[in-house]
Amino acid sequence: MTAENRKSLNRRLFLGGAAALTSAAALPAFGQTLDGSTEMLPAAGSQVRNNVSSFRMLEWQDYFDNTRNGAILVDITSRALHFWSEDQSIYRLYPTSVPLSEELTRRGRTEVVQKVVNPTWRPTPSMRERNPEWPEVVEGGAPDNPLGTRALYLSWTYYRIHGTHDTRKIGRRSSNGCVGLYNEHIQELFNMAKVGTQVLLI
Repeated sequence: MTAENRKSLNRRLFLGGAAALTSAAALPAFGQTLDGSTEMLPAAGSQVRNNVSSFRMLEWQDYFDNTRNGAILVDITSRALHFWSEDQSIYRLYPTSVPLSEELTRRGRTEVVQKVVNPTWRPTPSMRERNPEWPEVVEGGAPDNPLGTRALYLSWTYYRIHGTHDTRKIGRRSSNGCVGLYNEHIQELFNMAKVGTQVLLI
């Protein structure tokens, strides 16, 4: 192989590798199918920022005794939400927004107690204290609703797993305590999760 051919080959390999890396960075959600293969899920139709500090698949056995009613694991550090269906045939991994600070963060076991389409948002008393200029209510379906298009209410008062219209928040410390997903991802999770789904925040 001539020096010119080697140079051309190296350039093609570099450009191909760069394109592959760029494509991988733009696909933040992963799913595992029934046959055990892994599929990459699209980035919810919006630009993806490299905000996530760590993004890796996990095994449910390390965090739950079983997957009865399904299981959701939220990893605050890696800013990722993991979902396993009850029969373990479905696994999903989504990028999330997480609380702004440790003071706003809650960890431990809870469960989904209610599922709401186009939820109405009301700031908590402490949020109103910090931000008195905020509205008292934003109706469901409004384009500026902080809960997006779907919400999974948890047994902890005021805590939700919900969508967001502000996609810049995903992968960042940006919430007042809740866990946020792209609207497309919360809609998918909403359809798979049920009242009684186990939830663990770590």
